[in-house]
Amino acid sequence: MNEEKNYDCKNRNYHHQANASGGAVYGLGLIGAAIYFISHVTTFWLGVLGFLKAIVWPAILVYYALRSLGV
Repeated sequence: MNEEKNYDCKNRNYHHQANASGGAVYGLGLIGAAIYFISHVTTFWLGVLGFLKAIVWPAILVYYALRSLGV
């Protein structure tokens, strides 16, 4: 029984470590996209729109990739 509990704890820790790397990649992508979009604006509201685009850039990327594949 005790061995089962230790095994479950080890598996849970493994999954947390695997998810942390995805968050880091997304965070760096968010920062890079925000810098890119905001550096090309001329007004405050376009800057706000650029920041919103930076938040959802993965969804936009997947949309255009699936569209180009004809799915």
